[in-house]
Amino acid sequence: MFALIYDTHKLDKPKKFVISVHKSRETAEKALEKRKKKLGRTTEEFNTRVVWVQRKIKPGDPLIDKDFSTWKPGEKIPYGETHSDTD
Repeated sequence: MFALIYDTHKLDKPKKFVISVHKSRETAEKALEKRKKKLGRTTEEFNTRVVWVQRKIKPGDPLIDKDFSTWKPGEKIPYGETHSDTD
Protein backbone atom coordinates (compact mmCIF):
# COMPACT_ATOMS: atom_id res chain seq x y z
CA MET A 1 0.00 0.00 0.00
CA PHE A 2 1.06 3.58 -0.52
CA ALA A 3 1.61 5.89 2.40
CA LEU A 4 2.45 9.49 3.16
CA ILE A 5 5.27 9.55 5.67
CA TYR A 6 6.93 12.27 7.71
CA ASP A 7 10.67 12.08 6.95
CA THR A 8 13.13 14.64 8.31
CA HIS A 9 16.09 12.86 6.64
CA LYS A 10 18.06 13.04 9.91
CA LEU A 11 20.34 10.03 10.32
CA ASP A 12 20.17 10.24 14.12
CA LYS A 13 16.36 9.87 13.94
CA PRO A 14 15.78 6.87 11.63
CA LYS A 15 12.08 6.40 12.46
CA LYS A 16 9.56 7.84 10.03
CA PHE A 17 5.88 8.02 10.88
CA VAL A 18 2.89 7.20 8.66
CA ILE A 19 0.60 10.19 8.10
CA SER A 20 -1.95 8.46 5.87
CA VAL A 21 -2.46 5.20 3.95
CA HIS A 22 -3.70 4.91 0.32
CA LYS A 23 -4.56 2.12 -2.12
CA SER A 24 -3.04 3.92 -5.13
CA ARG A 25 -0.19 6.31 -5.85
CA GLU A 26 -2.76 8.67 -7.41
CA THR A 27 -4.72 9.08 -4.17
CA ALA A 28 -1.48 9.39 -2.18
CA GLU A 29 -0.26 12.15 -4.52
CA LYS A 30 -3.60 13.97 -4.14
CA ALA A 31 -3.30 13.74 -0.35
CA LEU A 32 0.26 15.10 -0.60
CA GLU A 33 -0.91 18.09 -2.67
CA LYS A 34 -3.79 18.73 -0.26
CA ARG A 35 -1.39 18.67 2.70
CA LYS A 36 1.01 20.98 0.88
CA LYS A 37 -1.76 23.52 0.24
CA LYS A 38 -3.08 23.24 3.80
CA LEU A 39 0.35 23.93 5.29
CA GLY A 40 1.31 26.52 2.67
CA ARG A 41 4.75 25.01 2.13
CA THR A 42 6.71 23.15 -0.53
CA THR A 43 7.15 19.39 -0.30
CA GLU A 44 10.75 19.76 0.92
CA GLU A 45 9.75 22.26 3.62
CA PHE A 46 7.31 19.96 5.36
CA ASN A 47 9.22 16.67 5.03
CA THR A 48 6.38 14.57 3.64
CA ARG A 49 6.66 12.05 0.80
CA VAL A 50 4.88 9.13 -0.84
CA VAL A 51 6.33 5.63 -0.33
CA TRP A 52 5.34 2.00 -0.98
CA VAL A 53 5.00 -0.31 2.05
CA GLN A 54 4.56 -4.05 1.55
CA ARG A 55 2.93 -4.75 4.91
CA LYS A 56 -0.30 -3.58 6.53
CA ILE A 57 0.09 -0.19 8.24
CA LYS A 58 -2.04 2.54 9.74
CA PRO A 59 -1.55 6.26 10.42
CA GLY A 60 0.87 6.84 13.28
CA ASP A 61 2.83 3.62 12.74
CA PRO A 62 6.62 4.01 12.81
CA LEU A 63 8.73 2.86 9.84
CA ILE A 64 12.45 2.59 9.19
CA ASP A 65 14.19 2.72 5.81
CA LYS A 66 14.05 -1.05 5.19
CA ASP A 67 10.23 -1.01 5.66
CA PHE A 68 9.49 1.01 2.53
CA SER A 69 10.66 1.98 -0.95
CA THR A 70 10.04 4.96 -3.18
CA TRP A 71 8.37 2.88 -5.90
CA LYS A 72 6.09 -0.15 -5.86
CA PRO A 73 7.70 -3.23 -7.48
CA GLY A 74 6.77 -3.26 -11.19
CA GLU A 75 5.51 0.34 -11.11
CA LYS A 76 6.57 2.48 -14.07
CA ILE A 77 8.99 5.15 -12.86
CA PRO A 78 8.52 8.49 -14.64
CA TYR A 79 11.59 9.73 -16.49
CA GLY A 80 13.69 12.04 -14.33
CA GLU A 81 12.28 10.79 -11.03
CA THR A 82 15.16 8.43 -10.17
CA HIS A 83 17.74 11.12 -9.41
CA SER A 84 17.66 14.36 -7.48
CA ASP A 85 17.60 17.61 -9.45
CA THR A 86 20.24 19.03 -7.10
CA ASP A 87 23.86 18.08 -6.53
